[in-house]
Amino acid sequence: MLKKARFLIEEHLIKMLPYLENGIGFRKLYPNGGVVEDEVTLQSIKIFAPTDQEGEQVINVIGNSYIEEEIKNITPADIISSISYFFNLLHGVGDTDDIDHLGNRRLRSVGELLQNQFRIGLSRMERVVRERMSIQDTNTITPQQLINIRPVIASIKEFFGSSQLSQFMDQTNPLAELTHKRRLSALGPGGLTRERAGMEVRDVHYSHYGRMCPIETPEGPNIGLINSLSSYAKVNRFGFIETPYRRVDPETGKVTGRIDYLTADEEDNYVVAQANARLDDEGAFIDDSIVARFRGENTVVSRNRVDYMDVSPKQVVSAATACIPFLENDDSNRALMGANMQRQAVPLMQPEAPFVGTGMEYVSGKDSGAAVICKHPGIVERVEAKNVWVRRYEEVDGQKVKGNLDKYSLLKFVRSNQGTCYNQRPIVSVGDEVVKGEILADGPSMELGELALGRNVMVGFMTWDGYNYEDAIIMSERLVKDDVYTSIHIEEYESEARDTKLGPEEITRDIPNVGEDALRNLDDRGIIRIGAEVKDGDLLVGKVTPKGVTELTAEERLLHAIFGEKAREVRDTSLRVPHGGGGIIHDVKVFNREDGDELPPGVNQLVRVYIVQKRKISEGDKMAGRHGNKGVISKILPEEDMPYLPDGTPIDIMLNPLGVPSRMNIGQVLELHMGMAARYLGIHIASPVFDGAREEDVWETLEEAGMSRDAKTVLYDGRTGEPFDNRVSVGIMYMIKLAHMVDDKLHARSTGPYSLVTQQPLGGKAQFGGQRFGEMEVWALEAYGAAYTLQEILTVKSDDVVGRVKTYEAIVKGDNVPEPGVPESFKVLIKELQSLGMDVKILSGDEEEIEMRDLEDEEDAKQADGLALSGDEEPEETASADVERDVVTKE
Repeated sequence: MLKKARFLIEEHLIKMLPYLENGIGFRKLYPNGGVVEDEVTLQSIKIFAPTDQEGEQVINVIGNSYIEEEIKNITPADIISSISYFFNLLHGVGDTDDIDHLGNRRLRSVGELLQNQFRIGLSRMERVVRERMSIQDTNTITPQQLINIRPVIASIKEFFGSSQLSQFMDQTNPLAELTHKRRLSALGPGGLTRERAGMEVRDVHYSHYGRMCPIETPEGPNIGLINSLSSYAKVNRFGFIETPYRRVDPETGKVTGRIDYLTADEEDNYVVAQANARLDDEGAFIDDSIVARFRGENTVVSRNRVDYMDVSPKQVVSAATACIPFLENDDSNRALMGANMQRQAVPLMQPEAPFVGTGMEYVSGKDSGAAVICKHPGIVERVEAKNVWVRRYEEVDGQKVKGNLDKYSLLKFVRSNQGTCYNQRPIVSVGDEVVKGEILADGPSMELGELALGRNVMVGFMTWDGYNYEDAIIMSERLVKDDVYTSIHIEEYESEARDTKLGPEEITRDIPNVGEDALRNLDDRGIIRIGAEVKDGDLLVGKVTPKGVTELTAEERLLHAIFGEKAREVRDTSLRVPHGGGGIIHDVKVFNREDGDELPPGVNQLVRVYIVQKRKISEGDKMAGRHGNKGVISKILPEEDMPYLPDGTPIDIMLNPLGVPSRMNIGQVLELHMGMAARYLGIHIASPVFDGAREEDVWETLEEAGMSRDAKTVLYDGRTGEPFDNRVSVGIMYMIKLAHMVDDKLHARSTGPYSLVTQQPLGGKAQFGGQRFGEMEVWALEAYGAAYTLQEILTVKSDDVVGRVKTYEAIVKGDNVPEPGVPESFKVLIKELQSLGMDVKILSGDEEEIEMRDLEDEEDAKQADGLALSGDEEPEETASADVERDVVTKE
């Protein structure tokens, strides 16, 4: 077919393939002796060694292709061909495997993981069945006695309940939901661990192209181990990720409409042109030289060597990354932050689609599952806040015939997993004709079917009295007043009545030592009414727990005799609104064991209370753009103090211009200018990723809108009315409010729970903890010479148990604060040294041993000194000591 020493190109191979498949080079080997008895079929082809320049050295390549697909085990042909492959590597034939190549990594989907768990459960069950069969009498045995399905149920419950890969869905907004469902993880059972994963595994590989997004991955220890599926990628039945390419006809060299999905291994055999290669009307390449990829190398090839062409420029990136306009002008580190922060956007009360988008907003919104989609074509017959009715229409002989009435129910103000508000709003009207797949109702963070994570606001890049130092954001009060960035949050609180050793807990309105005023919003069951406004510390569910029965006094015995059981001691364990949790009661759910509700063992009644909050934006909230430009609001200025445009319009937000040059996210500046032009022209602009507006397009659009080409404008100081020295870049940017809100983070404590061993306050807002005063902070006070402040912090404000009770008492009574004592952690240290067998004592300056007293010792000493007050007046100190002890045990 070809002359000797000719260089083979792919067209030659395509011509040869039929001959090779038809049996050229097949030989049967008959093994003599050994384990294998049947004949072995091999395919053996002689080729010239690529390493030999003269073209004289011939090597033998042995393959195992003549095998039925049904054979799953390794055959002698496999072993011989793998040995042949190994020897031929020495002559430059073949490649060594790359462990990070996606052809060597496959995806294990839920079904496969569940199948493995099921297999484990069944094998355990099998073992039990075999044991029982060997023990019991085979004549009388029944299947019920043999089979116990508990192991199967347990293994499946274990998988869904505690597997690393069974995760609580991220439901902050529709994009977060969509991204979480498309996530790929290298961690988990059978995978890597963070510690063992090196740099190579985490790095972007050329085979990720079109399969895994090179941008979207978390920052931190999981970087590169958790990825996102690219926008056009799909997973084949073997678990390999495929990406689509347009086929180039080898005969004519024209790009056809045929689309092939290729795995990473298959793609290695072809030369692939980029999606932006120029084509004429018939699909032929215009340029003679085409920029193409072959096995990770970017090369320039002649147009007749191209086999495939990319489907779209955005096939490289994931759904979230594809929502960033001007991505090509951003540094990839900042684009990563932009993609990740879009997932943290809080759904706003009044969502608004971006003026400058990428065209992916509609697709992402629709595919996220947050919207209500029409299932059959028809006409909208009735629309309510909670339901939409669509009358089906079917074509019969060219005539429209009325069909069934479909009812679509909408979710109203439901709490999402992250405490944001999940609310659907109808966007169709009565009489509208709808088709299958059309959006009937917007979900959260959607406007008219488009994803709308934030708002379009007027932004100026300028400083203002240093308030936007370190990326801080200055905002106009208009955004607060007009509810531009107001969001709704719903939090769930639950209280359960359990069986205790001393008797059952009871949910009731009759709570000891609580005034009628505190009970005003509770119903007769002791549960808060829907619609009540509650503040921190208010009662939600009244609950009492029986106390331990102590020795009764004569008076109490008399009361028992008169009133019966009622005088039994109970303590108040009611559910109250935690700090920062105030709002309006949105819903209450009550579950009773008596009514047949399924409750955990030991629980008789469960009450869930939902509180809704309307949060306006405030100082300390975190905001971001789509290009990784994040910041915290440092000041909210009155509208009249904000800088204003020549036409009198005050701007909404001021950002620090120093946030742009070093970060290299120039996309935000182009978005700013394009947004301003879009606002003047009254249009929405889609600038797709890697295929959108270029710099020149932005300047031309600005000119079309009647603005200057540099897009800068004179701004006037709102305080003085004077123009600023220089012209300022002002435009419309899409800004997002993130889930990191100051209301969730702000925290203060006076007294609270203490750790049991060290007696130091716990840490963290969840435990109502204190602020850590660490080693370095101690050095700072030492260096300053603030000895008394330091002593106070390390003793009475922390773990001097006696001292803190006395100090609290002195503050309440208005006395002088007593001397601090010995910290508990010091006592623990001494006890640890003593436990090692050392005789450790503390001596004073004059060599006398110092006795360390506990709280109980103090009280005993007081009573011995006759300080205890007579009658029914209990000293406040012991009362506070009781509180103290109660707090410790509670912790």
